[in-house]
Amino acid sequence: MRILSLPRSARVTVSATVIGLAVLTGCAQTDSPTATSGYSGPIGAIDLKQVCPTKIVVQSDWNPEAEHGGLYQLLGPNPAIDAAGKKVTGPLFAHGEYTGVDLEIRAGGPAIGFQTVTSQMYQDDSIMLGFVDTDQSIQSAATKPTTGVFAPLEINPQMIMWDPATYPNVHSISDLKAAKATVLYFQGAAYMDYLTGAGILDKSQVDGSYDGTPANFVAAGGAKAQQGFISTEPYLYEQKIPQWHKPVAYQLLHDTGFPVYKSALAVRSEKLEADSACLQRLVPVMQQAQLDYFADPATANDLIVHAVDKYDTGWVYDTGNAAFATKRMREAGVVGNGGNATVGDFDTARVQRVIDITRPIYTEQKVSVPQGLTTEQIATDRFIDPKIGFAS
Repeated sequence: MRILSLPRSARVTVSATVIGLAVLTGCAQTDSPTATSGYSGPIGAIDLKQVCPTKIVVQSDWNPEAEHGGLYQLLGPNPAIDAAGKKVTGPLFAHGEYTGVDLEIRAGGPAIGFQTVTSQMYQDDSIMLGFVDTDQSIQSAATKPTTGVFAPLEINPQMIMWDPATYPNVHSISDLKAAKATVLYFQGAAYMDYLTGAGILDKSQVDGSYDGTPANFVAAGGAKAQQGFISTEPYLYEQKIPQWHKPVAYQLLHDTGFPVYKSALAVRSEKLEADSACLQRLVPVMQQAQLDYFADPATANDLIVHAVDKYDTGWVYDTGNAAFATKRMREAGVVGNGGNATVGDFDTARVQRVIDITRPIYTEQKVSVPQGLTTEQIATDRFIDPKIGFAS
Protein backbone atom coordinates (compact mmCIF):
# COMPACT_ATOMS: atom_id res chain seq x y z
CA MET A 1 0.00 0.00 0.00
CA ARG A 2 1.28 3.46 -0.89
CA ILE A 3 1.73 6.21 1.65
CA LEU A 4 -1.01 8.45 0.33
CA SER A 5 -2.68 10.66 2.86
CA LEU A 6 -1.25 10.40 6.34
CA PRO A 7 2.22 11.96 6.38
CA ARG A 8 1.52 13.66 9.69
CA SER A 9 -1.64 11.96 10.94
CA ALA A 10 0.68 9.75 12.93
CA ARG A 11 0.25 12.51 15.44
CA VAL A 12 -1.90 11.53 18.38
CA THR A 13 -5.34 13.15 18.15
CA VAL A 14 -6.78 13.90 21.56
CA SER A 15 -9.88 16.02 22.04
CA ALA A 16 -10.17 18.58 24.80
CA THR A 17 -13.02 16.54 26.22
CA VAL A 18 -10.86 13.45 26.59
CA ILE A 19 -8.05 15.17 28.43
CA GLY A 20 -10.01 17.92 30.16
CA LEU A 21 -7.80 20.59 28.61
CA ALA A 22 -8.61 24.24 28.04
CA VAL A 23 -6.32 25.53 25.29
CA LEU A 24 -4.40 28.64 26.26
CA THR A 25 -4.65 31.44 23.72
CA GLY A 26 -3.07 34.39 25.46
CA CYS A 27 -1.69 36.22 22.48
CA ALA A 28 -2.76 39.31 20.58
CA GLN A 29 -2.57 38.17 16.95
CA THR A 30 -5.25 39.48 14.60
CA ASP A 31 -7.91 36.92 13.61
CA SER A 32 -8.69 37.67 10.00
CA PRO A 33 -9.09 35.97 6.62
CA THR A 34 -6.93 38.68 5.05
CA ALA A 35 -4.88 37.20 2.22
CA THR A 36 -1.96 39.60 2.58
CA SER A 37 -0.47 41.39 5.55
CA GLY A 38 -0.78 44.91 4.19
CA TYR A 39 2.48 45.75 5.97
CA SER A 40 4.26 48.74 4.43
CA GLY A 41 7.24 49.38 6.67
CA PRO A 42 10.74 50.03 5.36
CA ILE A 43 12.71 47.11 3.95
CA GLY A 44 15.75 46.14 5.99
CA ALA A 45 19.19 44.81 5.06
CA ILE A 46 17.79 41.65 3.48
CA ASP A 47 15.58 42.52 0.50
CA LEU A 48 13.56 39.59 -0.81
CA LYS A 49 11.18 41.76 -2.82
CA GLN A 50 13.61 41.96 -5.72
CA VAL A 51 13.86 38.20 -6.25
CA CYS A 52 10.92 36.49 -4.48
CA PRO A 53 7.16 36.39 -4.95
CA THR A 54 5.15 39.07 -3.15
CA LYS A 55 3.87 36.30 -0.89
CA ILE A 56 5.89 33.18 -0.15
CA VAL A 57 3.45 30.33 0.44
CA VAL A 58 4.54 27.32 2.51
CA GLN A 59 2.40 24.19 2.80
CA SER A 60 3.07 22.42 6.09
CA ASP A 61 2.39 18.75 6.79
CA TRP A 62 0.32 19.08 9.97
CA ASN A 63 -1.36 21.50 12.33
CA PRO A 64 0.88 24.28 13.68
CA GLU A 65 3.44 22.86 16.13
CA ALA A 66 6.91 23.47 17.53
CA GLU A 67 8.52 21.51 14.69
CA HIS A 68 7.39 24.40 12.48
CA GLY A 69 8.62 27.03 14.93
CA GLY A 70 11.34 28.42 12.69
CA LEU A 71 8.74 29.38 10.10
CA TYR A 72 6.50 31.13 12.62
CA GLN A 73 9.59 32.93 13.90
CA LEU A 74 9.77 34.66 10.50
CA LEU A 75 6.40 36.35 10.88
CA GLY A 76 6.53 40.03 11.75
CA PRO A 77 3.97 42.25 13.56
CA ASN A 78 0.28 41.33 13.71
CA PRO A 79 0.13 38.15 11.62
CA ALA A 80 -3.41 37.37 10.46
CA ILE A 81 -4.96 34.00 11.30
CA ASP A 82 -7.49 32.75 8.74
CA ALA A 83 -9.45 30.18 10.74
CA ALA A 84 -11.53 29.02 7.78
CA GLY A 85 -8.56 28.75 5.41
CA LYS A 86 -6.32 27.24 8.10
CA LYS A 87 -3.44 29.57 7.37
CA VAL A 88 -1.42 32.39 8.93
CA THR A 89 -0.18 35.35 6.89
CA GLY A 90 2.17 38.12 7.90
CA PRO A 91 5.15 40.21 6.82
CA LEU A 92 8.33 38.14 6.56
CA PHE A 93 10.98 39.49 8.91
CA ALA A 94 14.69 38.72 9.19
CA HIS A 95 16.90 40.01 12.01
CA GLY A 96 13.93 42.08 13.21
CA GLU A 97 13.58 43.85 9.86
CA TYR A 98 11.03 43.64 7.05
CA THR A 99 12.20 41.80 3.93
CA GLY A 100 9.63 43.32 1.56
CA VAL A 101 7.46 40.20 1.14
CA ASP A 102 4.78 38.31 3.02
CA LEU A 103 4.83 34.76 4.35
CA GLU A 104 1.78 32.49 4.34
CA ILE A 105 1.95 29.25 6.34
CA ARG A 106 -0.78 26.74 5.52
CA ALA A 107 -1.76 23.90 7.82
CA GLY A 108 -1.66 20.31 6.59
CA GLY A 109 -3.10 17.01 7.81
CA PRO A 110 -6.81 17.47 8.56
CA ALA A 111 -6.76 20.97 7.01
CA ILE A 112 -6.14 19.46 3.56
CA GLY A 113 -8.11 16.26 4.00
CA PHE A 114 -4.92 14.33 4.84
CA GLN A 115 -3.64 14.69 1.30
CA THR A 116 0.11 14.66 0.88
CA VAL A 117 1.96 17.96 0.76
CA THR A 118 3.39 16.92 -2.61
CA SER A 119 -0.07 16.52 -4.12
CA GLN A 120 -1.02 19.98 -2.81
CA MET A 121 2.11 21.49 -4.35
CA TYR A 122 1.22 20.06 -7.73
CA GLN A 123 -2.43 21.13 -7.49
CA ASP A 124 -1.76 24.72 -6.37
CA ASP A 125 0.89 26.61 -8.28
CA SER A 126 1.02 29.37 -5.65
CA ILE A 127 2.74 27.04 -3.16
CA MET A 128 6.48 27.68 -3.35
CA LEU A 129 7.68 25.42 -0.53
CA GLY A 130 6.24 22.34 1.13
CA PHE A 131 7.24 19.94 3.88
CA VAL A 132 8.29 16.70 2.20
CA ASP A 133 9.97 13.75 3.93
CA THR A 134 12.91 12.15 2.12
CA ASP A 135 11.08 8.85 1.61
CA GLN A 136 8.02 10.68 0.27
CA SER A 137 10.19 12.60 -2.19
CA ILE A 138 11.66 9.32 -3.43
CA GLN A 139 8.20 7.75 -3.65
CA SER A 140 6.87 10.53 -5.88
CA ALA A 141 10.06 11.15 -7.87
CA ALA A 142 8.68 9.63 -11.08
CA THR A 143 5.39 11.51 -11.08
CA LYS A 144 5.62 14.58 -8.84
CA PRO A 145 9.32 15.25 -8.23
CA THR A 146 10.39 17.55 -5.38
CA THR A 147 13.79 18.74 -4.23
CA GLY A 148 14.56 19.56 -0.60
CA VAL A 149 16.38 22.86 -0.01
CA PHE A 150 16.35 23.13 3.80
CA ALA A 151 16.10 20.50 6.55
CA PRO A 152 14.88 22.18 9.76
CA LEU A 153 14.93 18.84 11.59
CA GLU A 154 18.30 17.07 11.72
CA ILE A 155 16.72 13.86 13.04
CA ASN A 156 13.24 12.49 12.45
CA PRO A 157 11.29 12.82 15.75
CA GLN A 158 9.14 9.76 14.98
CA MET A 159 9.44 6.92 17.47
CA ILE A 160 7.98 3.65 18.68
CA MET A 161 6.92 3.87 22.34
CA TRP A 162 6.02 1.30 24.97
CA ASP A 163 5.14 1.00 28.64
CA PRO A 164 8.37 0.56 30.64
CA ALA A 165 6.43 -0.97 33.55
CA THR A 166 5.00 -3.72 31.35
CA TYR A 167 8.26 -4.26 29.47
CA PRO A 168 11.13 -3.51 31.90
CA ASN A 169 13.58 -5.46 29.72
CA VAL A 170 12.72 -3.62 26.51
CA HIS A 171 15.27 -0.90 25.75
CA SER A 172 14.92 -0.66 21.97
CA ILE A 173 12.46 -1.38 19.17
CA SER A 174 14.27 -4.63 18.42
CA ASP A 175 13.63 -5.79 21.99
CA LEU A 176 9.91 -5.61 21.26
CA LYS A 177 10.39 -8.49 18.85
CA ALA A 178 11.57 -10.86 21.58
CA ALA A 179 8.80 -9.57 23.86
CA LYS A 180 6.27 -10.37 21.11
CA ALA A 181 4.53 -7.05 21.74
CA THR A 182 1.96 -5.85 19.21
CA VAL A 183 3.12 -2.59 17.60
CA LEU A 184 0.44 -0.14 16.45
CA TYR A 185 1.20 2.02 13.41
CA PHE A 186 -0.47 3.72 10.45
CA GLN A 187 -0.92 1.26 7.59
CA GLY A 188 1.31 2.07 4.61
CA ALA A 189 4.24 3.64 6.46
CA ALA A 190 7.49 2.85 4.65
CA TYR A 191 9.46 2.74 7.90
CA MET A 192 7.45 -0.29 9.06
CA ASP A 193 8.30 -2.17 5.86
CA TYR A 194 11.92 -1.36 6.67
CA LEU A 195 11.63 -2.58 10.27
CA THR A 196 10.01 -5.86 9.28
CA GLY A 197 12.19 -6.33 6.21
CA ALA A 198 15.35 -5.83 8.28
CA GLY A 199 14.14 -8.31 10.89
CA ILE A 200 13.93 -5.69 13.62
CA LEU A 201 10.25 -6.55 14.05
CA ASP A 202 8.16 -9.50 12.86
CA LYS A 203 5.34 -8.93 10.38
CA SER A 204 3.11 -10.99 12.64
CA GLN A 205 3.40 -8.49 15.50
CA VAL A 206 2.70 -5.22 13.69
CA ASP A 207 -0.83 -3.81 13.53
CA GLY A 208 -1.64 -1.09 10.99
CA SER A 209 -4.91 -0.06 12.63
CA TYR A 210 -3.54 2.91 14.57
CA ASP A 211 -5.88 5.86 13.99
CA GLY A 212 -4.07 8.65 15.81
CA THR A 213 -6.05 8.36 19.05
CA PRO A 214 -4.76 6.96 22.38
CA ALA A 215 -7.75 4.62 22.82
CA ASN A 216 -6.17 1.35 21.66
CA PHE A 217 -2.89 1.89 23.48
CA VAL A 218 -4.62 2.88 26.72
CA ALA A 219 -7.17 0.05 26.52
CA ALA A 220 -4.35 -2.47 26.15
CA GLY A 221 -3.05 -1.40 29.55
CA GLY A 222 0.58 -1.39 28.44
CA ALA A 223 0.52 -4.60 26.40
CA LYS A 224 0.88 -2.81 23.05
CA ALA A 225 3.54 -0.51 21.65
CA GLN A 226 2.70 2.39 19.37
CA GLN A 227 4.22 4.87 16.96
CA GLY A 228 4.43 8.54 17.89
CA PHE A 229 6.66 11.60 18.08
CA ILE A 230 9.09 12.30 20.92
CA SER A 231 8.04 15.94 20.79
CA THR A 232 4.42 15.27 21.72
CA GLU A 233 3.33 11.83 22.94
CA PRO A 234 5.57 11.59 26.03
CA TYR A 235 4.10 14.91 27.20
CA LEU A 236 0.50 14.00 26.40
CA TYR A 237 0.52 10.51 27.85
CA GLU A 238 2.26 11.47 31.06
CA GLN A 239 0.56 14.80 31.73
CA LYS A 240 -2.66 15.16 29.74
CA ILE A 241 -4.30 11.76 29.28
CA PRO A 242 -5.86 10.88 32.66
CA GLN A 243 -6.44 7.27 31.64
CA TRP A 244 -2.66 6.82 31.40
CA HIS A 245 -0.80 9.53 33.37
CA LYS A 246 2.59 7.83 33.49
CA PRO A 247 5.79 7.85 31.44
CA VAL A 248 6.38 5.98 28.20
CA ALA A 249 9.71 4.64 26.96
CA TYR A 250 10.70 4.91 23.31
CA GLN A 251 13.33 4.66 20.59
CA LEU A 252 13.65 6.93 17.57
CA LEU A 253 13.13 5.33 14.17
CA HIS A 254 16.27 7.19 13.11
CA ASP A 255 18.29 5.07 15.51
CA THR A 256 17.15 1.84 13.84
CA GLY A 257 18.87 2.83 10.59
CA PHE A 258 16.01 4.60 8.81
CA PRO A 259 17.51 8.11 8.52
CA VAL A 260 14.91 10.13 6.61
CA TYR A 261 14.86 13.91 6.86
CA LYS A 262 11.41 14.62 8.29
CA SER A 263 9.51 17.68 7.03
CA ALA A 264 12.28 19.02 4.82
CA LEU A 265 11.29 22.17 2.97
CA ALA A 266 11.14 21.34 -0.73
CA VAL A 267 10.20 22.91 -4.05
CA ARG A 268 8.80 21.30 -7.16
CA SER A 269 11.94 20.12 -8.96
CA GLU A 270 10.87 21.73 -12.21
CA LYS A 271 10.80 25.11 -10.44
CA LEU A 272 14.18 24.85 -8.74
CA GLU A 273 16.05 26.98 -11.27
CA ALA A 274 13.29 29.55 -11.62
CA ASP A 275 13.16 29.96 -7.83
CA SER A 276 16.93 29.83 -7.32
CA ALA A 277 17.52 33.59 -6.95
CA CYS A 278 14.86 33.76 -4.24
CA LEU A 279 16.07 30.61 -2.51
CA GLN A 280 19.64 31.92 -2.45
CA ARG A 281 18.51 34.73 -0.14
CA LEU A 282 15.58 33.02 1.57
CA VAL A 283 17.17 29.77 2.76
CA PRO A 284 19.84 31.46 4.92
CA VAL A 285 17.03 33.56 6.43
CA MET A 286 15.21 30.34 7.34
CA GLN A 287 18.41 28.90 8.79
CA GLN A 288 18.83 31.92 11.06
CA ALA A 289 15.15 31.85 12.03
CA GLN A 290 15.61 28.28 13.25
CA LEU A 291 18.41 29.43 15.56
CA ASP A 292 16.40 32.43 16.74
CA TYR A 293 13.32 30.33 17.47
CA PHE A 294 15.12 27.83 19.67
CA ALA A 295 16.93 30.66 21.47
CA ASP A 296 13.61 32.27 22.43
CA PRO A 297 10.51 30.33 21.28
CA ALA A 298 7.86 32.03 23.44
CA THR A 299 6.37 34.46 20.91
CA ALA A 300 6.22 31.96 18.06
CA ASN A 301 4.79 29.31 20.38
CA ASP A 302 2.02 31.66 21.46
CA LEU A 303 1.09 32.16 17.80
CA ILE A 304 1.26 28.41 17.12
CA VAL A 305 -1.05 27.60 20.04
CA HIS A 306 -3.45 30.40 19.10
CA ALA A 307 -3.64 29.17 15.49
CA VAL A 308 -4.34 25.59 16.60
CA ASP A 309 -7.20 26.86 18.77
CA LYS A 310 -8.68 28.93 15.95
CA TYR A 311 -8.36 26.17 13.34
CA ASP A 312 -10.35 23.80 15.59
CA THR A 313 -9.50 20.63 13.65
CA GLY A 314 -9.93 18.38 16.69
CA TRP A 315 -6.24 18.42 17.57
CA VAL A 316 -5.18 19.93 20.89
CA TYR A 317 -1.85 21.67 21.42
CA ASP A 318 -1.11 23.85 24.43
CA THR A 319 1.77 26.05 25.54
CA GLY A 320 3.04 23.25 27.76
CA ASN A 321 3.32 20.90 24.79
CA ALA A 322 5.08 23.55 22.71
CA ALA A 323 7.59 24.24 25.49
CA PHE A 324 8.12 20.51 26.03
CA ALA A 325 8.70 19.98 22.31
CA THR A 326 11.32 22.71 21.92
CA LYS A 327 13.24 21.42 24.93
CA ARG A 328 13.01 17.74 23.99
CA MET A 329 13.99 18.29 20.35
CA ARG A 330 17.16 20.13 21.33
CA GLU A 331 18.05 17.58 24.01
CA ALA A 332 17.57 14.64 21.63
CA GLY A 333 19.41 16.24 18.70
CA VAL A 334 16.25 16.35 16.60
CA VAL A 335 17.23 19.94 15.96
CA GLY A 336 20.91 20.74 15.60
CA ASN A 337 23.88 20.91 13.25
CA GLY A 338 24.41 17.21 12.75
CA GLY A 339 27.97 16.22 11.93
CA ASN A 340 29.20 19.70 11.02
CA ALA A 341 28.70 23.32 12.07
CA THR A 342 25.73 24.03 9.77
CA VAL A 343 22.00 23.88 10.45
CA GLY A 344 19.60 22.70 7.77
CA ASP A 345 21.93 21.00 5.31
CA PHE A 346 21.60 17.49 3.89
CA ASP A 347 24.08 14.61 4.21
CA THR A 348 24.42 13.15 0.71
CA ALA A 349 25.36 9.69 1.99
CA ARG A 350 22.33 9.69 4.23
CA VAL A 351 19.98 10.62 1.38
CA GLN A 352 21.52 7.86 -0.74
CA ARG A 353 20.91 5.36 2.06
CA VAL A 354 17.24 6.27 2.14
CA ILE A 355 17.06 5.78 -1.63
CA ASP A 356 18.69 2.37 -1.27
CA ILE A 357 16.38 1.36 1.59
CA THR A 358 13.11 2.52 0.09
CA ARG A 359 13.59 1.50 -3.55
CA PRO A 360 12.82 -2.21 -2.92
CA ILE A 361 9.96 -1.23 -0.59
CA TYR A 362 8.32 0.90 -3.26
CA THR A 363 9.04 -1.70 -5.95
CA GLU A 364 7.11 -4.20 -3.84
CA GLN A 365 4.28 -1.68 -3.61
CA LYS A 366 4.29 -1.28 -7.41
CA VAL A 367 5.59 2.30 -7.15
CA SER A 368 8.16 3.15 -9.79
CA VAL A 369 11.34 4.88 -8.58
CA PRO A 370 13.52 6.26 -11.44
CA GLN A 371 16.58 4.08 -11.98
CA GLY A 372 18.90 7.05 -12.35
CA LEU A 373 17.57 8.93 -9.33
CA THR A 374 20.35 10.96 -7.70
CA THR A 375 20.68 12.45 -4.25
CA GLU A 376 20.91 15.93 -5.80
CA GLN A 377 17.44 15.46 -7.30
CA ILE A 378 16.02 14.67 -3.85
CA ALA A 379 17.89 17.29 -1.82
CA THR A 380 20.42 20.05 -2.43
CA ASP A 381 22.66 22.23 -0.25
CA ARG A 382 23.31 24.83 -2.96
CA PHE A 383 21.35 27.51 -1.09
CA ILE A 384 22.58 26.69 2.41
CA ASP A 385 24.94 29.11 4.15
CA PRO A 386 27.49 26.81 5.83
CA LYS A 387 28.36 29.52 8.37
CA ILE A 388 24.89 29.48 9.97
CA GLY A 389 24.52 26.91 12.73
CA PHE A 390 23.92 26.37 16.43
CA ALA A 391 26.78 27.37 18.71
CA SER A 392 28.73 24.35 19.87
